[in-house]
Amino acid sequence: MEIVRSHRQLAAAAAAAGGGGAGALPTYRAAPQLEVRLEEFELFAIDRLRVLKGISDGLSRGKRPEEMEKLVSELWKTHMRHQDPAETLNKDIISHFVLRLVYCRTEELRKWFLSMETSLFRYRFRLESPESQRMLMTEFQLPYKALPHSEFEVVKDKLSQVARSIGQSANVESVFFKVPFEEVPDLVASRRVFLSKGYAYVAMSQVVSLVVTQFRCNISKALVLTNRKWTATIKEQEKDRLTPIVEALSNAYFGPDYSQPKDAVEISLKDIDQLAKSSFPLCMRHMLDKLRENHHLKHGGRMQFGLFLKGAGLKLEDALAFWRAEFSQKVGSERFDKEYAYSIRHNYGKEGKRTDYTSYSCQKIISATPGVGDHHGCPYRHFGDENLRAALNKMGVGGHALEEIMDKVKNRHYQLACTLTFEATHGVSCDSGINHPNQYFSESQKVLRAKNQTVESQSAT
Repeated sequence: MEIVRSHRQLAAAAAAAGGGGAGALPTYRAAPQLEVRLEEFELFAIDRLRVLKGISDGLSRGKRPEEMEKLVSELWKTHMRHQDPAETLNKDIISHFVLRLVYCRTEELRKWFLSMETSLFRYRFRLESPESQRMLMTEFQLPYKALPHSEFEVVKDKLSQVARSIGQSANVESVFFKVPFEEVPDLVASRRVFLSKGYAYVAMSQVVSLVVTQFRCNISKALVLTNRKWTATIKEQEKDRLTPIVEALSNAYFGPDYSQPKDAVEISLKDIDQLAKSSFPLCMRHMLDKLRENHHLKHGGRMQFGLFLKGAGLKLEDALAFWRAEFSQKVGSERFDKEYAYSIRHNYGKEGKRTDYTSYSCQKIISATPGVGDHHGCPYRHFGDENLRAALNKMGVGGHALEEIMDKVKNRHYQLACTLTFEATHGVSCDSGINHPNQYFSESQKVLRAKNQTVESQSAT
């Protein structure tokens, strides 16, 4: 697709459709009638997705509101900001509607997108000027007017008590809105507003809760409608162009490419079992255990584990020897060479289209649907509670660390659970989070090398 208008025209159309009139913060009411290059369609979405995933990681790690505000500002500046404000607005609105299309397709995807976009909007709203905030209230058609001075004086002392109870100055703000209490459930739950006769008295500094509630409601309804359009027409009409991009973006991985091992590292056959104990993530340990036990893995397991070993530094010749040694115990060497060796060479780019395949990211592994007899997938998502506890205990994880991991699993933060496992087994923090099994392996090896160097230097002295 070609952009057929100037960027200034694009910005004007974008603002008219989704931008409202409030500063640089759009309300995304309707998709702008724009023609966008296919390349920008994908790249804009990827940059916004980096922001949303960064927010998700920050929330999962329990960052405080002020820390989240700083994080969102940095993420936006890094991935979305442009020197030309019109360009930033274009990218903002286009990327939102692309991701709305990507994440409308299942209930789980809609829930995640709604939560992250709402969080992003909340923190961006707080950075707007009071005038822009009032304009946004008008944009959302919120039917609330500032409290009359006479009524304000009646409840002023009560408002002052609430302000002191939440650590604010006793000098009460002068602008309040009287709204039904169910409109601001977060403020009511945290006891940050004065309640009287079914109404909450919301300060101008708290009005973000009112706007965010309306924003969330609008986006939630829009996602359902977008899903209907996607299912009814768009998916089939765009099957050769947009559909592959849309379906791939929800499982997109933006980290390093592990089609080749990092830093020219190689691992040998004799080291695999020891490396598994020290540096393999749980998903790969589990598959190695099952391979040793059954001398066989189904196709999904062979792909996930085989490409991981390739990315970790296992050469093709050693990979063939490794799989042959196990499979021949069950199917014989001749059958292995006839039925399985080709796919291993194919993964290394030596057969077929000669594609140099990369190992699976956490996102792809988590989204897998293992069947009966399969051992691939993510243990944090696909194991039962008892089996996961047993597997983590086998890795030496217990006590408070184990319960913290299980809590993350319960809340479906599977990658954070893996990150906490890494931290518990290595005794170091991993602020970047685990996003890829080969990243886990690489970071583990770095930690172990650093510890060995420290021991050696201490011995030398």
